[in-house]
Amino acid sequence: MKIISGKIFPEERALYNTCDALIENCSFDGEEDGESALKECKNITVKNCFFNLRYPLWHVEGFILDNCKQSELCRASLWYSASGKILNSELGGIKALRECSGVDIQKTQINSAEFGWKCSDITLNNCSLNGEYAFFESNGLNIDNLNFNGKYSFQYCSNIVIKNSVLNTKDAFWHAKNVVCENCEITGEYLAWYSENLTFINCKIKGTQPLCYCKNLKLVNCTMENCDLSFEYSEVDADIVGEITSVKNPVSGKIVADSYGEIILSDSVKQLNAQILTRK
Repeated sequence: MKIISGKIFPEERALYNTCDALIENCSFDGEEDGESALKECKNITVKNCFFNLRYPLWHVEGFILDNCKQSELCRASLWYSASGKILNSELGGIKALRECSGVDIQKTQINSAEFGWKCSDITLNNCSLNGEYAFFESNGLNIDNLNFNGKYSFQYCSNIVIKNSVLNTKDAFWHAKNVVCENCEITGEYLAWYSENLTFINCKIKGTQPLCYCKNLKLVNCTMENCDLSFEYSEVDADIVGEITSVKNPVSGKIVADSYGEIILSDSVKQLNAQILTRK
């Protein structure tokens, strides 16, 4: 394996088409403002490096980023890349991951608007993510212990498992399909409208007007706090511990809770066949 160590790379395409290499203790920075430093590379390990230039890892096949830092100027850092690991790192630029596949991200801090768009088979473990619009149209996400802060997350996504995570978000899971959230705390507004095959297990859900227009929605042993106008026009099977602030016009299924602040069954444009029961 070729070793590249302790160098500064400010120019464009500095290590273009580098293969089978260890790149360590290097800096991709400089007045030349070069972009695409590691484009079209294969089987590279990048350790203890600093990135401050645009588009560094495009079309890379087989990579490890370990203990690296990408600054807020490192725009669109990983696109069209596959079979990689990102470990103990910081991703700081907008659009940090797009149309990538088979990427395992662990113990990494991510501060990136529009992160993770149109990706597949992405794993995140023990990460934090700040991003306004995360994981748009992605498929095959496996997430454990994520601390997320943003707005429009997981829209048009499919085949997702999220466990032991805290999601502070708005309009999450809109039009999403085949999602399981387990042992999560989800705070936001208008959660998961127009979704299909969503299951929440042992979750805490907070915020106004959640879970409307859903198909095959399931909640198992969940709590709902300040959730008014819940389940409008949804097909739902819900077991809720405690009170639901209000339920409005669910279409079908069964909702069981300890109590309800209000049950609204009026002005519906659809036939309502759901059971709304109080636990005895």
